[in-house]
Amino acid sequence: MTAPGPPGEQLPVDPVEPGKVAEPAPVPRRRSRSSRSWAIDTSPLRNPGYRLLFWGLTATMVGQQMTLVAVPYQVYALTGDSLLVGVTSVVSLVPLVVFGLLGGAIADAMDRRRLMLVTGVGSAVTSALLAAQALLPGGGDLWLLWLLVAAVSGFTAVNQPARSAVIPALVGPEGVAAANALAMTVRQVGVIAGPLAAGLLIAVGDIFVAYLVDAATLLVAALLIRGLPPLPPAGVAGPLRLGAALRGVGEGFAFLRTQPVLLMTFVVDVIAMFFAWPQAVFPELAEGRYAGSPNAYGWLFAGISIGALLMGLTSGWVSRVDRQGAVVLAAIVVWGVAIIGFGLAPTLWLAVLCLAVAGAGDMVSAVLRSSMLQTAAPDDMRGRMQGVFIVVVAGGPRLGDLRAGAMASAAGVSVAMVSGGVVTVVAMVVVALLVPSFLHFRASRTVP
Repeated sequence: MTAPGPPGEQLPVDPVEPGKVAEPAPVPRRRSRSSRSWAIDTSPLRNPGYRLLFWGLTATMVGQQMTLVAVPYQVYALTGDSLLVGVTSVVSLVPLVVFGLLGGAIADAMDRRRLMLVTGVGSAVTSALLAAQALLPGGGDLWLLWLLVAAVSGFTAVNQPARSAVIPALVGPEGVAAANALAMTVRQVGVIAGPLAAGLLIAVGDIFVAYLVDAATLLVAALLIRGLPPLPPAGVAGPLRLGAALRGVGEGFAFLRTQPVLLMTFVVDVIAMFFAWPQAVFPELAEGRYAGSPNAYGWLFAGISIGALLMGLTSGWVSRVDRQGAVVLAAIVVWGVAIIGFGLAPTLWLAVLCLAVAGAGDMVSAVLRSSMLQTAAPDDMRGRMQGVFIVVVAGGPRLGDLRAGAMASAAGVSVAMVSGGVVTVVAMVVVALLVPSFLHFRASRTVP
């Protein structure tokens, strides 16, 4: 997920002259049977370390998505205000930004296995506390809920950069795209099953169970991480030095400024998520326009991931894409057009179809952007780059929730969604015209 660009109302374009920057080194392309197929490439699962990482991710997906559905529902149940649903996303944004960037630097300064283990246990404890607050009189407390949401965001922001940074070390550069597609596909399975399960629990008033399932699956994932070997970054030995980690945040941004193509992978996602992320309007639609449809809330949350899952299962072609920049821009245009259709959809099935198309476009964009980033950055910089990436992937939708919630409260859901989709499509055309180095970027490094 969704998701998940960095915060900020200004949308930067390429600040570095492309001619002065070397392109990332090419990644050898496998000629395996699976690479010629449209079916998803499962070869990374032959690696024992990646298998543990993969099954740990699989264990957490349903529970985490149940929590992501339960939190906005609980806020709307407590307040009846879509704007406060959007504010809830912003509450999680501050720790996401701070700890995403700092966590990425920490992941470049200590054993990444140990960091994943500590933050995984912390996330499990926090989810258990979310379950406890749901049992409070009145259905919970908004301020306590916000505090725990912020804590969950902080643990996640530190955990995920380390988790992503170890993938090249486990599967090698040639396996990164396939490993990303596998991880993103199983994530979509959770994003489909989780909202549907959460919707059923919400219907019978069992939000507590949704949070409790999340806590249990996070604990299982932490136990699997214990089976990994030590995974220190290249050149790192000895204990963590926090001062060095803090300095590393600045070093990460300095590196990013010299990589214009990688910088633009963040910028285009900022645009797409800020202007066209639809999640904040789901509670209002479920209780209004689609009130007569069974489990409308669950289906709306599952819609994007239905499309992403179908795309993931046929993602064998993604690792063979050469003109990655152009395909990323096209995929985001598909996202924007589909969100326009979602904003106008009069029936639930049509809304879910539009969300599924949007999810397919987002899946292509996410796999290609993440693979470009992981293979271009050196090992001792990958944690910091993934820290920026987590801010981009998760921060953008939170700001998008605020924008969509505020506009839906002021002008209605249709205006909020249609206007955001139109801005996204126009912005991709502008990026293609103003930043040709991104449009023409090829994995084979043949840039016209």
